[in-house]
Amino acid sequence: MNKAIAEGSNAPQFTLPINGGGETSLADYAGRWLVLYFYPKDDTSGCTKEAIEFTNHLEAFAALDTHILGVSKDSVKKHENFIEKHGLGVTLGSDEGLDTIQAFGVWVEKKMYGRVSMGIERSTFLIDDKGVVQHVWRKVRVPGHVEAVLERLNELKAGES
Repeated sequence: MNKAIAEGSNAPQFTLPINGGGETSLADYAGRWLVLYFYPKDDTSGCTKEAIEFTNHLEAFAALDTHILGVSKDSVKKHENFIEKHGLGVTLGSDEGLDTIQAFGVWVEKKMYGRVSMGIERSTFLIDDKGVVQHVWRKVRVPGHVEAVLERLNELKAGES
């Protein structure tokens, strides 16, 4: 079931195992902004480019007190191999049971070469320090996306002061 998460709504609660051991949940980001991005699969072309771009901009996001969390249904072990192979600095959450992926409405029907299957729609959610979704990007195209997220974050944070 695809649930649309609207801007201005509370982000669904989640708890996920992450690379490096342990787990993370929405509550861990209280008082900080969060860029929560969902991607189809570790070590594929677009997903690798996206993770590298977020890694390259980590300092800019940190300067705005904003954390980056990428989520796919890959295992923590696959995430750790992906991070090591590409020198990534982002935190990656594993949602093998699809609970968080479905809660954010990004588990969708995909059609490729006439074949229909279910998969993760590349999507990004910008969540403020109170757990409210401030911006949603769906069907993300990787080139320029991280810059667009950073630009929107800057606009929203400028409006706070």
